[in-house]
Amino acid sequence: MSGKADPRPAGEGTTSRARLDRGRGALGPALELVHTGRAPTRAVLTAELGVTRATAGAVAAELAALGLIRVDARPGAAAGSQGRPSHRLALTEEGPVALAAQVHADGFRAALVGLGGRIVATTPSCETVDADPAKVLGAAVDAGAELLRQTGRRCVGAGLAVPSAVTEPEGRALNPLHLAWPAGAPVREIFAERIRAAGLTGPAFAANDVNLAALAEHRHGAGRGARDLLCVATGHRGVGGALVLDGRLHTGSSGLALEVGHLTVNPEGGPCHCGSRGCLDVEADPLALLTAAGRAPGPEGSLLQQANELIREEYGDPVVRAAADTLIDRLGLGLAGLVNILNPDRIILGGLHRTLLDADPDRLRAVVTDRSLWGRSGGVPILACSLDHNSLVGAAELAWQPVFDDPLAALGAV
Repeated sequence: MSGKADPRPAGEGTTSRARLDRGRGALGPALELVHTGRAPTRAVLTAELGVTRATAGAVAAELAALGLIRVDARPGAAAGSQGRPSHRLALTEEGPVALAAQVHADGFRAALVGLGGRIVATTPSCETVDADPAKVLGAAVDAGAELLRQTGRRCVGAGLAVPSAVTEPEGRALNPLHLAWPAGAPVREIFAERIRAAGLTGPAFAANDVNLAALAEHRHGAGRGARDLLCVATGHRGVGGALVLDGRLHTGSSGLALEVGHLTVNPEGGPCHCGSRGCLDVEADPLALLTAAGRAPGPEGSLLQQANELIREEYGDPVVRAAADTLIDRLGLGLAGLVNILNPDRIILGGLHRTLLDADPDRLRAVVTDRSLWGRSGGVPILACSLDHNSLVGAAELAWQPVFDDPLAALGAV
């Protein structure tokens, strides 16, 4: 089924093939278990899949034959452990990759991402975003295609992260507020066309950048093990949010759920693009911090870089500290409202919000506790996102999903 010659004796190969046929439906779930680190050994894989050891062995062997995982030839046991040692499973570092692209208010970037959320290669961030989405996405795809040529990797598909709610199933960027793109731009269609024009195969996907960051963190980062994970982040402009429920993104009926940036946290605050005033989007993003601290944005570096550097390098300045405290209080008020409504078991913060949490974790947690019913009843863990380029990793997760659904079909091995 993998297209490779079977070196085993005829009888053994027939038996193993029969086991694999019985376990073919387990190939995708098995790969996802190894991909997320939940099945480090064949024994754990057997238990997680609920199959026999023989079937789990056949499944692992087929994934190895597809060039996706490695199975240690000699099983070993951890020091002090009891019972039969088990073969360790690991992802193949030289295997196929997904092409990921991210566009934000201050630029765009492309990357190649392998299994396990590992970034294999990335381009420098381009700091110019054209008003024509086709030009930006074309440039991002071309940059990614060049990475593929340089590395010689096989591409399974492509994913795109954009700072906008993306409608489902149409794939339109409904509100790219901080880009000069038209509302409703068909980003998924444009992205797929550019992928085909570059001579690349595999499906193409697009989704909101914070949704994808949450998905990546849940599978590989600070959100691992959470059942109901709330992610709130501010990147280069605005504030976004996402919710992962039982391992799946909650996107609502048409992909527009968790637009947390438009929660009002200061009724007397500045006007927001949505038509309201004092939303998180304008009260707790990098531009809001720079403005509150009396710092005009400079030409060097993105707004996010400038805001992060201001906190890290000048937090002792009373004016900067007061500005940061204001943002922390606004953010905490928004998080408290979300906790009251959603009752998550973990909150993770990204972008500037991660920097604010690092600067004064007690203040933020105190605001959330004081303003939320569920926070007062026991507290909700608030952690910093742990992955670099988590939106890119999440975009790659979209492209890897068809492989998890059916590895043999997705990789052309049937």
